Amino acid sequence: MATAEVERRRGQLAALSIAAVVIIVGVPLWWKTTETYRAWLPVSQIRELAKLQLQLSADVEVVFARGTVTPEQQKKVPLTQTQEEDHAVDEDTGLKYRYETKYRTATIMEEDALNKPNAAEADLSLHVLSESPCGSLVIYVIPESSSLLPEDVKVYIGQRRTALLRVVPQMRTAKTLEQLLHHLQPHIKQVLRVMSFSRADITAALSDRVRFHPGNKESIADSMRAFKSSPGYEITFSLLNPDPKSHRLHWDIEGAAQTYIQPLFTKMSPVANFSIDSQTLHYAMLGVNPRFDNTRSAYMLNADSLAHVINPVEARLGSNAASSNPVLNFLLYVPDAYHSPLYIQDQNKQEVPSNAFHSPRWGGIMVYNVDSYYGPEAEFPVDININMAKVMGVFLAQLRLLLGVQSSTPPPGFLVAPCGRTGLADWELDRLMWSRSVENIATATTTITSLAQLLDQIGNIVINDNIAEQVSSAVTSLQLAVAELEAGNLKFALQFSKEAILASEKAFFDPSLLHLLYFPDDQKFAIYIPLFLPMCVPILLSLIKIASEARQKRREKQAKKD
Repeated sequence: MATAEVERRRGQLAALSIAAVVIIVGVPLWWKTTETYRAWLPVSQIRELAKLQLQLSADVEVVFARGTVTPEQQKKVPLTQTQEEDHAVDEDTGLKYRYETKYRTATIMEEDALNKPNAAEADLSLHVLSESPCGSLVIYVIPESSSLLPEDVKVYIGQRRTALLRVVPQMRTAKTLEQLLHHLQPHIKQVLRVMSFSRADITAALSDRVRFHPGNKESIADSMRAFKSSPGYEITFSLLNPDPKSHRLHWDIEGAAQTYIQPLFTKMSPVANFSIDSQTLHYAMLGVNPRFDNTRSAYMLNADSLAHVINPVEARLGSNAASSNPVLNFLLYVPDAYHSPLYIQDQNKQEVPSNAFHSPRWGGIMVYNVDSYYGPEAEFPVDININMAKVMGVFLAQLRLLLGVQSSTPPPGFLVAPCGRTGLADWELDRLMWSRSVENIATATTTITSLAQLLDQIGNIVINDNIAEQVSSAVTSLQLAVAELEAGNLKFALQFSKEAILASEKAFFDPSLLHLLYFPDDQKFAIYIPLFLPMCVPILLSLIKIASEARQKRREKQAKKD
């Protein structure tokens, strides 16, 4: 009996020891070695960014030339006023527009510049005197009798960040400075709507974050025409020669790109990086049979058939697999001798003056007719030198539209100076930078918020340290971009917003996030039960037996006492 009791006691101790080792050592060790690693993320800061509140601040300087203010009014300048306008986009997105306007009188050198023969020379001289910082504007108020502007022009917008505003009759009747500013304010707002950020531009930039319902087809087309913001763009120029037997084409695309396109890309370098390549495609057809018009003795491509032109040609263009940047295609099509001349018609059956069209977020196509080279004594193939100035003028206009440079019609009485050799005015660049900054911030906040929600809902996704680093970098860059926008530092705001969108997309599309995505809990149980069940059943039965024997002894002791 004693030996049996000892053996039974030893068995109980062995079962308890094994159970203790499994529970104290085995289970924590298994839990620790099989848990999903999830690095720390700034969740609270991401939630704050989900409620996006942006403030766009711009500095405006209004300079009164001699003869525009009375001596009594002049005593109260310089003067600074701040105007704020709230714009609630939706429950999670709010905008505030802030203009800090400083009023002062012109200096002696500025007065000399305003005495130039014309507005263009005055604009250049004022730019040489002082270059306005990015995002700011200077409006010069000139007398009504000034010869700088034609009689029917009240506002001249230059190539830089300056505008000339002629005094209107209501301003001459103002006795106090307050009355003068009251009459001047509507005209300043008109200038700001043209040269600075506008509500329509900024609202369109939030399209990735907020769903809008445009009221007409034109607004839908405008919102979809330009490419989305990207760190870089690939520009491809293609010459399509459908019949090399008819003509040998010579185009100096390298020289033309350096002369007409590169200055624009150099000026837009703060917005994105650009690369240019070119190619010549022989026997490349449009894929649409043009219709011959007897009244005009020419072939016609109507507006309805233009949509079918791109797909057949696009199959031959090729793509740059080494780059993930968007590609803008510009095609120069020279029709063969049997389909010349070839003209493009608009919806009203009228010939398009440029003989070209563009496709939103794709590129543009221009038809270049050379039928004048086909004389009765012409020998085929005819050598043809393409007029690159004419071609690049069309492609440059299409490029501006596709990159988001707005070319809205100015109000009546406004004269806008040509954008010059660079193809882009300084204030146009500022407007684009405002839109791109807001678009980048909206896209980055949407991306980082979606990633945080995904990681919160699916707990078995691994969050590596590099992903956490990218998320933290994106959040920090977003906070800095928002702060710089509020301070009016447009260049820094754009730079930080670009860093934010790069870091957020790098984290969102990291391939390590998919390793355990399709390994749910039910599959874990299916794997671990065959391993642990054979070991746990004997231990569990032994513990149940020990507990039963302990209860039996307790009852026997209680019975003896009774």
